[in-house]
Amino acid sequence: MAAGMGSRYGSLKQMDGVGPNGEAIIDYSIYDAVRAGFGKVVFIIRHSFEKEFREIFTPEHFGGKVEIEFVFQELEYLPEGFSVPEGREKPWGTCHAVMMAAPAVNAPFAVINSDDFYGREGYAVLADYLRSVDGQTGKYSMVGYSLHNTLSDYGTVSRGECSVNAEGNLTSIVERTAIQRMPDGRIVYKDAEGLHELAEDTVVSMNLFGFTPDFFAESDTLFRKFLSDPANMANLKSEFFIPLCVNTLISEKKASLKVLNSDAQWFGVTYKEDRPFVVERIKRLIEAGVYPEHLWK
Repeated sequence: MAAGMGSRYGSLKQMDGVGPNGEAIIDYSIYDAVRAGFGKVVFIIRHSFEKEFREIFTPEHFGGKVEIEFVFQELEYLPEGFSVPEGREKPWGTCHAVMMAAPAVNAPFAVINSDDFYGREGYAVLADYLRSVDGQTGKYSMVGYSLHNTLSDYGTVSRGECSVNAEGNLTSIVERTAIQRMPDGRIVYKDAEGLHELAEDTVVSMNLFGFTPDFFAESDTLFRKFLSDPANMANLKSEFFIPLCVNTLISEKKASLKVLNSDAQWFGVTYKEDRPFVVERIKRLIEAGVYPEHLWK
């Protein structure tokens, strides 16, 4: 998913070079995905920056090692019979973005944020699971991360707080906003009722999901219900998030979602101030031999 402009970051951060030769975070994500066994990348972007994306992310850029395709998420891309409410400018959210990829995907697939670094272990464990459910329906998955490894020193973040049962399956995801570490060391999130503390090892979703292709049809049905709710249409900032779909399908027993554990380390560039840390982390990974200095050569 690369349709967001990164309002807090201040620029098109998906293309910001953080590697020694100008590699973006998405380059490292695709490199990790390819060596885990993924064979195709579908970029979900907007027409407003299509030219910039196509100029950089060509098959030649990736050394011909992976098939690429572009699809588009736009505000007006709605099911027949629905229209954009007057005054709405905000995109419809992450699950709407995933829906745009339906024509380009016909096998179990992963979903990632283009500006998040998930670590090679995350892709490896997800690829193994997706291979095991090929040909099945309703067998979803995600890579879970410990909350304390996903914070920014420069502002608040939003994370999906996950509840997991004894079998390792997700029971619910709750979107928590305005999460930060306080001066006294506590991790808290803020809502209309005030501040609430979260444990350091709380399992959170960073949008590294795995789905079987039936997810597209299920999402389409739920999106139509979402758009049919007058409250959602009246709220010009309401969004159709992946956790909303997942929670509904789990509660209706139409799907299960396995929470996969790995030693993957997440980092990202929510704010411009995060960038030097990301550059340094990638430099250390190259020095440790995890990545070559010239990624695609």
